[in-house]
Amino acid sequence: MFKQLLSVFLESQCPCCQKTTAHTFCKYCFNKLSSHQLKQPDRTGWWGETPVFAWGRYDGQLKRAIALMKYDNHPEIGIMLGKLLAKTWLASNLAKFTKISVIPIPLHHHKMKERSFNQAEKIALGFCQLTGYSLSSQALIRVKKTQAMFDLSPEERIKNLQGAFRLGKKPPQHPVLLLDDIYTMGTTIKESAKILRRNQIKVIGSVVVAKTSSYN
Repeated sequence: MFKQLLSVFLESQCPCCQKTTAHTFCKYCFNKLSSHQLKQPDRTGWWGETPVFAWGRYDGQLKRAIALMKYDNHPEIGIMLGKLLAKTWLASNLAKFTKISVIPIPLHHHKMKERSFNQAEKIALGFCQLTGYSLSSQALIRVKKTQAMFDLSPEERIKNLQGAFRLGKKPPQHPVLLLDDIYTMGTTIKESAKILRRNQIKVIGSVVVAKTSSYN
């Protein structure tokens, strides 16, 4: 009887369909989310100066989950997505890196006040919980309030992010993986990596939950 009562109190509503669930998403919505996972994420973008490892395609239920996290106050979705990203990373041939500092892309303090949390930091928390990597949330600071990037051209994106970041007071102790929720053209990741490298900090690459179809 006690266990039955306890299970009722522990259950919550699925943020996608409002069904009662003991997990972040109900089984049906989680399966829809999982259908957007990339088949071979470690081979689709791990190249170039700042390679990217993406868990899934920015579409359908995954796109909706990220929107719910950011705009409907569901930070727990970020932790869940971080754990999904971590499981795939650990199963890849890239998990040979053992001592890593994970730096989530920071929000400007105005955006933090508006949203109350940084979605990249929540994802990074879940990612580090499973990988055992060091979370370096204060290693990078966003000092410029930038425009939303979705309707900007590649040239406008670069100009928008110039001078947006600086090194924080707590530099990372190990080589860095940058972490963000969505990867479109990589402008934010590249600008962040540039600041770190300018300060003699090694950047291995980046990990993201989703990449858009515009990225190849």
